[in-house]
Amino acid sequence: MTYQNILSELRENILYVTINREAKLNALNKATLAELAAIINYATTHHEIRGVLLTGAGEKAFVAGADISEFQNYNLEEGKELGRTGQQNVFDAIANCPKPFVAAINGFALGGGLELAMACHIRIASENSRLGLPEVTLGLIPGYGGTQRLTQLIGKGRAMEMITTADMITAEKAAQIGLVNEVVPPSALIARAEEILAKIKQRAPLAVASAINAINASLNPEVNGFNVEIDEFGKCFDTADFKEGVNAFLEKRKPIFKGN
Repeated sequence: MTYQNILSELRENILYVTINREAKLNALNKATLAELAAIINYATTHHEIRGVLLTGAGEKAFVAGADISEFQNYNLEEGKELGRTGQQNVFDAIANCPKPFVAAINGFALGGGLELAMACHIRIASENSRLGLPEVTLGLIPGYGGTQRLTQLIGKGRAMEMITTADMITAEKAAQIGLVNEVVPPSALIARAEEILAKIKQRAPLAVASAINAINASLNPEVNGFNVEIDEFGKCFDTADFKEGVNAFLEKRKPIFKGN
């Protein structure tokens, strides 16, 4: 697939994905969401990919929201479909992907941009980042999982305040309340995200995927997360990577995991 709104590059088992609409502060339009859905599916299904680094083009914005002009005249059913399609194909697809997504937040992460970052498994922010969910200023609420994931990450009280006031917060504040994992200087942002992914790709890929599934299950009221953990734990024993990991430990060497 040829992409018009994103850049992608596979390098040393890490897929680099950059939302490339710098003139629009990388705002999410329909075309960009469709391309993101395609690249997420690619990452999910290609064995050689061990992780994804997601960022925005330029220095001003990760993603400064959705392209409002595309849905300003939507009715009730069209609004529901907009939210449903985006949730399933992009935001939930990232959260449930067996490959870890690391968001490198470079500047504004607002509205759909913050929701995109929150769908990722790990978030690193540059010191100049500003984060927020301003949808109520447009007569809307977050529609791509923002009310749910923000509450899960920072708690009901803080999520209620951020969403109902529409206030932006600094990267430092975001780290204090658990919205991002770490804050670094802008010049160190990509390198820090790469450092995290470099560690992860040395681990057993199937075990990483099992861990993601079990952790996600802890937030799903429809399943018993402990049972999911037991199932995923048991599945690991049936992998070649488990045998390699144990043998490497006993032989006092570094394991070589192949994802099988």
